[in-house]
Amino acid sequence: MNLTQSGVVELRRQLHARSVTSTEVVEALISRTQAHGALNGYVAFDADALRAQARAADARIAAGEKLPLLGVPIALKDNIDAVGLPSAAGTGALRGKRPGADAEVVSRLRAAGALVAGKTNMHELALGITNNNAVTGAAHNPWDATRIPGGSSGGSGVVVAAGLVPAAIGTDTGGSVRVPAALCGLVGLRPTVGRVSGRGIAPISTTRDTAGPIARSVADCALLDTVLTGAGEPLAAVSLKGLRLGLPSPYWDPLESGVRVVVNAAVDRLRASGVEFVEVPMPGLFELAGAVGFPVALFEFVRDMTDYLGYANRGIDLKQLVDGVGSPDVAGLARSLLGEGAVPESVYLEALKVRGQLQALHADTFSSAGVHALLFPTTPLTAAPIGQDETVLFNGQQCPTFLTFIRNTDPGSNAGIPGITLPAGLSAGLPVGLALDGPTGSDRRLLALAAAIEAVLPPLQAAPWQR
Repeated sequence: MNLTQSGVVELRRQLHARSVTSTEVVEALISRTQAHGALNGYVAFDADALRAQARAADARIAAGEKLPLLGVPIALKDNIDAVGLPSAAGTGALRGKRPGADAEVVSRLRAAGALVAGKTNMHELALGITNNNAVTGAAHNPWDATRIPGGSSGGSGVVVAAGLVPAAIGTDTGGSVRVPAALCGLVGLRPTVGRVSGRGIAPISTTRDTAGPIARSVADCALLDTVLTGAGEPLAAVSLKGLRLGLPSPYWDPLESGVRVVVNAAVDRLRASGVEFVEVPMPGLFELAGAVGFPVALFEFVRDMTDYLGYANRGIDLKQLVDGVGSPDVAGLARSLLGEGAVPESVYLEALKVRGQLQALHADTFSSAGVHALLFPTTPLTAAPIGQDETVLFNGQQCPTFLTFIRNTDPGSNAGIPGITLPAGLSAGLPVGLALDGPTGSDRRLLALAAAIEAVLPPLQAAPWQR
């Protein structure tokens, strides 16, 4: 068995059966991590500390202890506080600083027996989609190292896709788990907002942020979701026969031609398996989402980051944080928020009202169309070359990079509903993601639907961790 190919569920099974040790798993991952350092997926990785965690896990397993993740390494995005490792949110003023306490999600992972594998690269302060970070360096997509892995949880996608770790935890505000998962050929889950604790995570917006897993299968994400949330119910078996899925028309056009071929083929496979598709127009979707996204995120960034820096005792204030930003795109945005570019409270409060309308549009769509979930391409294009930070070539035109990549993931994020992305195939050798959004609180049902869909989609060929 190639230990760098195994997912979370498989490793747990092997560890519980004592057919492999955590130390053996860790040594294989350390070797692969050292061989693929040029991908720049990790920003903090302590091999000796990881070995010590593995030895302790092996002793507990030998003593008969059984926990959901005992002995399984999990990586963390660099904005998630974990004792023993720096937590910098990818930014200069926090670089090298170690938090005094674990984030709540890390406490849950450790209580389940997980090993903290390291901290992953990210777009600085999570304020971007390319992971081209001037402080930590660009993260490179394992499918093509000249291309972005997506962001802001790009490093989390890199380390899983490259076979350096079986799974990672990222954060998602407008697509930051699902976009890198899609561009790196992985499964990524964005839980319903509020379902996973954000305590101890450097925030953008408490209204929009949520931590979520990036892994190689729906089953792996489901197990991690159980650990992060305490959800006890197993995934119910779902039949695709008679399953009704909505195709939200705003998300399906325009698309890169290769993306269209892959997602249409996926729809044909699902239709042949008995899925009933319903086209849903969702009028005004992008207008509503646009009126919510930036005003809420940018107003709350000032408020929520100030709060985090205080309660987490990070040793700096918001101005010092912003003054230390190194990436030009993030510096311009963050510094404006402390001056004339600050979002007025009246604009923010109006955006929260519009958010209610966006949530109502989603709820009405699910109920009136009688669909269990919405299905759409996760991103309208595949991974762009590194360096296209402001604009990206999309169907022959230069388009805003950030807005183009989050076009399909942002509306559901603003509504706070759960979403998941699955690998659907390859376009010119690059992964294409297929996304599902579900009603508020339907996370376990959405995972069950995704598992049924995953079973009929073709596996990606020549995945990087199989090379």
